[in-house]
Amino acid sequence: MDERKLQVTVDTENLAFPEIRIQENVKHVTYFPKGVCSTQIDFDLDSEGKIHNLVYIRGCNGNLKAIGKLVEGKDAAEIADLLRGNDCQMRGTSCADQLAKAIDQELAK
Repeated sequence: MDERKLQVTVDTENLAFPEIRIQENVKHVTYFPKGVCSTQIDFDLDSEGKIHNLVYIRGCNGNLKAIGKLVEGKDAAEIADLLRGNDCQMRGTSCADQLAKAIDQELAK
């Protein structure tokens, strides 16, 4: 049986005639971070290893939205290398570091 994953993106700026784009070979990742304010990290990885649609649940809203914008369409391994080890308030980790852990875990599969 041929199982293909599809990502559907809706252009919400034009609600009268939304554009729907279907992208094949996209894997959705959900990760539950530890030791930080964020309770969940969701993102998509395309077939080229690029990150899309990064969303954090809870945490520092403005900063985490900014991370999502900065990593959109970027190589996941490069992003993990950049963010790995970032610390927040002497916790030994951060929401950015937890994203690196999520990426590392997914790329190791």
